[in-house]
Amino acid sequence: MPQYPLSDPLAWRTVKAPSLIAFEVLATAAFRRLPARFRGMCEGLVIQVDDFPTEEVLDHMDLESEFDLLGLFQGVGLPFRSDSAPGQMPNMIWLYRRPILDYWAEHDETLGAVVTHVLVHEIGHHFGLSDDDMETIEKGAD
Repeated sequence: MPQYPLSDPLAWRTVKAPSLIAFEVLATAAFRRLPARFRGMCEGLVIQVDDFPTEEVLDHMDLESEFDLLGLFQGVGLPFRSDSAPGQMPNMIWLYRRPILDYWAEHDETLGAVVTHVLVHEIGHHFGLSDDDMETIEKGAD
């Protein structure tokens, strides 16, 4: 039977959930593993990490719980952008740490895989991609 690194209960004493900063590092690493061509098309896209969506977002999306949303694209997707529109804010992707950690705890996936999936899905909204397109990009991640 294989010995897992944290099979000793005492080894768990120092293990913590990733902080917001550690989660940002994980999200950045996940983004860097995406196919270069895809990353190149994301110029100007801002990726933010927060614990939960705001009350405004929850109300706007008619969500019952702050755990119901793992990520969010805010902005105007590339297919709908206009260079002539004055003062457009940059497109942003929000990754919500606590809902992602909750999802991860209940599924048999690595945290990196979950973050990559949410990131690709939200970036897919930026480009107006289909679910099949997003799946192909996700498979191209390291």
